[in-house]
Amino acid sequence: MRTEKTNVMRVLDSRKIDYRAHFYTPDPHLSGGEIAALQGEDGEQVFKTLVTEGSPGKYYVFIVPVSEELNLKKAAAAVGEKSVAMIPQKDLLRLTGYVHGGCSPVGMKKAYPTFMHRTAEDFDRVYVSGGKVGCQVELSPADLRGLTGLRYADLV
Repeated sequence: MRTEKTNVMRVLDSRKIDYRAHFYTPDPHLSGGEIAALQGEDGEQVFKTLVTEGSPGKYYVFIVPVSEELNLKKAAAAVGEKSVAMIPQKDLLRLTGYVHGGCSPVGMKKAYPTFMHRTAEDFDRVYVSGGKVGCQVELSPADLRGLTGLRYADLV
């Protein structure tokens, strides 16, 4: 089966970063944790990418396990803001180049300050969105950190 390269894969290829693409049939009724289980993946290693706004026009990216929720107070503390709020879903494509459910920390339109939940450091490999719904990429957290400049923090 021939699969089309996503922008995420093209970025990883251009940087010669070792990754593995995983594809699945999207189901809007399933949570990220349920999708991870169906894929035979450890839900603690599968991360979702969330975009927030602090002060007007200041955007931040947070990467947390799919089975967890972002703690907005911890997120704000991590970035030195008084508070942060999730951006409206309608703004996601304009700000990142990605749609809801396919947002990846790799290859966004603009490089925003990025933070990943500290448990990612415990794994040799993690999974993040491959840039479209139904696609994940598996790579080392160290490579993801080197590519995005992310910092680790307690976010859940």
